Amino acid sequence: MVAQIRQGFEFVQECVEELYRVTWPDWPQLKNATLVVIIFCLMVSLVIWTMDTASRFFMDIIMRIFGAA
Repeated sequence: MVAQIRQGFEFVQECVEELYRVTWPDWPQLKNATLVVIIFCLMVSLVIWTMDTASRFFMDIIMRIFGAA
């Protein structure tokens, strides 16, 4: 039990040391990265919406052909 507690403590210490080594982005880099992520999410959302709309359109056509609508 004591060994597990000691290992947990060492893990936390190593995590803190590693955080000091991290190169954090400055404000312009952070803004640019955030903008890229937002634009990418909007593009993916647009593609999914387009595919959903197209599949709904074609399913409606198929349903009308077989008299289900």
